[in-house]
Amino acid sequence: MALLTDTRLRALKPRPKVYRVSDMDGLCIEVRPSGARCWRFRYRFAGRANMLSLGEYPAMSLQDARRERDRLRGMVKAGRDPSAARQDERLRATLASADSFEAVAREWMSQRGEWTAATHLRATWILETYAFPWIGRRPVSSLTALDVLALVRRPESLGKHDTATRLKQRVGQVMRYAVGTGRADRDPTGDLRGALKTVRARHHAGLTDRTAVGGLMRAIWDYRGHAPTVIALRLTPLVFLRPGELRQALWSEIDLDAAEWRIPGERMKMRTPHIVPLSRQALDLLCDLQPLTGGSPHNFLFPSIRSRRRPMSDATIGAALRKLGYTSDQQTAHGFRTTASTLLNEAGFNRDWIERQLAHSERDGVRAAYNYAEWLPERRRMMQAWADLLDALRDGGKVLSFTPPVAGRVR
Repeated sequence: MALLTDTRLRALKPRPKVYRVSDMDGLCIEVRPSGARCWRFRYRFAGRANMLSLGEYPAMSLQDARRERDRLRGMVKAGRDPSAARQDERLRATLASADSFEAVAREWMSQRGEWTAATHLRATWILETYAFPWIGRRPVSSLTALDVLALVRRPESLGKHDTATRLKQRVGQVMRYAVGTGRADRDPTGDLRGALKTVRARHHAGLTDRTAVGGLMRAIWDYRGHAPTVIALRLTPLVFLRPGELRQALWSEIDLDAAEWRIPGERMKMRTPHIVPLSRQALDLLCDLQPLTGGSPHNFLFPSIRSRRRPMSDATIGAALRKLGYTSDQQTAHGFRTTASTLLNEAGFNRDWIERQLAHSERDGVRAAYNYAEWLPERRRMMQAWADLLDALRDGGKVLSFTPPVAGRVR
């Protein structure tokens, strides 16, 4: 029997049915009707005939096919079934894939039902951008502190210190989940304490001088642009919500008759419902907005200019402030919370009213869940007084009185 050569292999033509041409010692080439030529190895193990696919010609050359045949013949002589060994390899690869860092991370994220859509999006983005390309395919159990350090050094080297810190936190959360599900022995991120550069935290800038706040309010009311953006900019200081809580608002949350904005817990940072009493000024703005974006309870108050199915960008209010000449070190959208908190506290309003209206965290989560309507009448009066103060400061007049009822003073 003549051995196969490259010349013979190239000359093989397809037929209506599959046929094979032998080389020697069990190696043959299988020619399919499609024209594909595939190497096959035929052998007997434990009295049974078996056949394995080795690869396609010419991607696998004649010489490589013979070497692979010889390796498999050696396994048979050593008492190992090449077919069973291949199945074991595939099973190990499947298990390794299921326990890769990316697989474990996506499994962990899929179970974070308490997250808002924005939090889930940010977590997915940071892992897909800074983790998966480098360690996504690695078995989660094989990762070391040095692996994670190399990972977080990349954004840190670009000056993205917050991103580096958040990346380390997310990797640590995935690793702790892997430990809890029996796929890793420990979380290596604990060994990196102090390894990242410490950057002084930047607080959300907000004006707290009354004269400066008055100038800001005048600038806001002089702003010209897309109508919903103008209204969002004017409403932001009145309700002093977190930017994400405002821009993702739905009309179903607004009760104009009751002068209340009720935000469900899943949209709040602290995961508890929140009530915003609406001042007369806030109601006027919402009444102006309703013909523009209302029409359905499921509509966003402030939809994106590009698609009404999405809320406006989280950069919109900030961009408007920059356009008015205020830098991020002077005033941010989030900074209106600082402005309101400072001036309300200075005026002697009850600190508990202010903290409840700011929807700050409460150590007792159960208490927070049931007390979100606490001090609502007092908060309603406080929000109206706040709106009146902003009007007075905007008009440049002297504020003669901005004090809460006697019962509301801090004792």
